[in-house]
Amino acid sequence: MIEADNLVKRYGDHVAVDHLSFHVEPGKIYGFLGPNGAGKSTTMNIMTGYIAPSEGSVKINGYDIIKDAEAAKACIGYLPEVPPLYMDMTVKEYLHFAAELKKIPKKKREEQITEAMALTMTSGVEGRLIKNLSKGYRQRVGLAQAILGEPEVIILDEPTVGLDPKQIIEIRSLIKRLGEKHTVILSSHILSEVQAVCDEIMIISKGRLAACDTPEGLTGLMNGSSRLEVTVLGAKEQFEQLLKQFPQIKEPVYEVYGESGFVKAILETEKNVDIRKELFYKLAEAKLPIMAMNQLERSLEDAFLELTDEKGGAEDGGNL
Repeated sequence: MIEADNLVKRYGDHVAVDHLSFHVEPGKIYGFLGPNGAGKSTTMNIMTGYIAPSEGSVKINGYDIIKDAEAAKACIGYLPEVPPLYMDMTVKEYLHFAAELKKIPKKKREEQITEAMALTMTSGVEGRLIKNLSKGYRQRVGLAQAILGEPEVIILDEPTVGLDPKQIIEIRSLIKRLGEKHTVILSSHILSEVQAVCDEIMIISKGRLAACDTPEGLTGLMNGSSRLEVTVLGAKEQFEQLLKQFPQIKEPVYEVYGESGFVKAILETEKNVDIRKELFYKLAEAKLPIMAMNQLERSLEDAFLELTDEKGGAEDGGNL
C-alpha cells in the first residue's frame, strides 16, 4: 500500500530523515513510534505530499507522491496534529467544504458525509459551530474529514494529544474501527497508545528506522538477555560481594530501602542463563534472606529505550 524508498529530508545542515525505507501492507494499523524530534511528523508530511523529500521516493498504492501527486493524494486521508478546521463553520458545512475540495461527486457527497459523521459519532453536533466544540469533538471532526472520499490509507499524527483520558479511549476505539476498512498509520510517542491499537510498530530514531515488528515481536526481539529482580535483607556491601561470584551477571543496579534493611538488585544475564537456583543457595549460605525474587519480562518500553538509545532523535528546533 505504501512504499518509502531511501527517504532523506534535510533542513540546512540538519538531517531530519536519514535514508529511511519501509513498506506498509494493506489492512493493518501501523504505529510510528519515536522520541520528539525523531522524524515522525516529517516522514508523515512527506508521505502525504505536504513537503518534498530531499532524496528518495514514496509510492501510495503504486502512485508516486511527487510525480503522480493527485492520484496518490486521492488514496490518503490525513489528520495532522492540529486539525485543519474552520472554526466559524458548522460541522456539516465544514465537511461539505472538505468533500468539495476532495472532488467527491455531488451525488455522493451527502451519503459520504452522513457515513463519516456516523462513524465518528459527530451526527449529534452537525449544526454546531466548530469553535464551540470540545477538543475531543474537534478531533472527531478532523477524523471525519480524513475519511471522506473513502481513502485506502488514513494517516493520523498524534491524534490524542491534549485530550482527557475519556476522550483518548474514545479516539482509540474509533481508530480500531477505522482499521477494519482502511490501512491506518498512527504517529505517537505514547507507548501504551501504540501498543493498544496497532498491529505493527515502526520505531524511528534519529531519522532512521530502528525496528519494525508486531508489539509482541518487538519485545521478543529485545529479549536477548534475562533480567532478575532480587530483594534481600542485609547489608548492601555483603550482597555486592556475593554477586561478584557470578561472572554471568552484567553490572547490577541496586536500590537500598533505608531503615528496613532491604536491598534490591536488578541482575541481567544472557538470555538462556538461569542463575536462580545457584543464587538461592549462595544467599542462604551467606545468611542473606531472600525477601523477593522475580523474573522480569522485557516490555515495549524497554525495547523503545534500547532501540532509541534512551536519547531519541536529534534536536531540530521544529516539529518533526
